[in-house]
Amino acid sequence: MPSGSGPVLGSLSLQSPSPTTQIVSVSRSTCLDIGSFKDLLREYRKLDDSITMRLNRENAMVRDQERSGRPGKGSVQDQACANLWQELVSNWNRRKQIISYCVDVVDQSKEEKQKAAQIEEDPARRRALEAAVFSDDVKATQRNQVHNELSIDTIVRNRSLQAFHSRCRYFTPPLSDSEARKYWDTASS
Repeated sequence: MPSGSGPVLGSLSLQSPSPTTQIVSVSRSTCLDIGSFKDLLREYRKLDDSITMRLNRENAMVRDQERSGRPGKGSVQDQACANLWQELVSNWNRRKQIISYCVDVVDQSKEEKQKAAQIEEDPARRRALEAAVFSDDVKATQRNQVHNELSIDTIVRNRSLQAFHSRCRYFTPPLSDSEARKYWDTASS
């Protein structure tokens, strides 16, 4: 297939290396726009959604490396599990950072409106700010949705860990990676 003629599809797409993860800069406006926020998380959850396919792809890639004379450490399965584990943990950490940042942003946004209403001297403007705070409280769905993403992320991560455990029964993360060990231990208990 000529280069640049379109995306790689079919079995070739499964055998090709995974694209490098793009680190997205998350701004305050991303957090306050629930649609953008959810779209971003959906992108970051694609790895979790395709974990079985990714394990199959990693196995194939490691086998291909061995056939071409570039063997790694351990069995094909061990190498594939270790490669995917590193990718999963990196993705989980980044997602956790994004969600935590956005939780702080939406909470801070509410606090800023409350403070502005308290210090406003113009009665008409104060009532408008207080109404905005009250309106935010009544329609707290955005804040709740952002906060709920922490719970959703735990569920997604646990589902991925179960799939990972089922295919990588003898894998254990390195003791030197404390963050990865926390994920592992949480799922194992």
